[in-house]
Amino acid sequence: MSFFAVLLALLLEQVKPLPRDNWVHELMTRWMAWCGRSFDAGTPLHARIVWVVSVLGPTLLCVGLHLLLAHFSFLLALAFSVLVLYLTLGFRQFSHYFTDIRQALERGEEDDARTLLTQWLHLDASELPRTELLRHVIEHALLAAHRHVFGVFFWFVVLAAAGLGPAGAVFYRMAEFASRYWAFRNRRLGVVVHEQLCALSLRLFALIDHVPARLTAFGFAVVGNFEDAVAGWRRDAALWAHANEGIILAAAAGAEGIRLGGEAAPGVTPDRSQTLNSSGAATAAFGYTPGDEPQLGHLGRVAGLVWRSMVLWMLLLALLKIANLLG
Repeated sequence: MSFFAVLLALLLEQVKPLPRDNWVHELMTRWMAWCGRSFDAGTPLHARIVWVVSVLGPTLLCVGLHLLLAHFSFLLALAFSVLVLYLTLGFRQFSHYFTDIRQALERGEEDDARTLLTQWLHLDASELPRTELLRHVIEHALLAAHRHVFGVFFWFVVLAAAGLGPAGAVFYRMAEFASRYWAFRNRRLGVVVHEQLCALSLRLFALIDHVPARLTAFGFAVVGNFEDAVAGWRRDAALWAHANEGIILAAAAGAEGIRLGGEAAPGVTPDRSQTLNSSGAATAAFGYTPGDEPQLGHLGRVAGLVWRSMVLWMLLLALLKIANLLG
């Protein structure tokens, strides 16, 4: 059922993608805010309670609904899995800005592209030169693809194999959203947030994302230049402050031969610079991966890398399903 659920959800998303500011995001934001108001009293214990309620609460609800529907009908359970995956997994959930930026650059409207990147990253990108603009778009697109597609895919398959339906997709999405939500409120909105709650959300998501990040990097290596991707993984992952991000980006840079890295490399984690720039001193301190300077054509190559990797994992899932049926 996992293969067909993912396939149907991806096809449905291509036909009817969620809008940029959709009701699902609004519902998740309201849920996180309510959990914080109701359970956070500023102690380490309360930080753990907030995380458990905000992340595991929806996960357990999803498990209960799946088991209830599966008791009555296999088709109802499949439809529920497709619906949950449609709301949590997909390329179109992050590709709005990527597509708009690519089209703006193709028209030669670099200022519009910088404005869109600023809206996407919630950072000031107004002074970025063209090469750095492309570099940041590529890096953030790769990380967004992992967080919206491959990470969700991994946890969905794992928990579905355990008979828990689409609970893995909800679990990963809520953990990822929590890691961004609390830090964003603290950093950008000026709302005082319990620091231990921010740190706990980041630490737990890093653990949850440990295996998916490495599988994403492996997928990029298989469908790209395998030797250079593995070499970049081993050599350049430490250029980024966060291990999971570094592994994904270093492998992708090697797979496509693109020069990534540098100062304030963008990501969905919160401890990045408030502005994006490329001063010479910072370049020497942070370092880049080897490869060609980013060009407009690299945006299409990166999109192709992500799609080929998704096809790879879908084929592997299909083979596992066939082997299970034959066994």
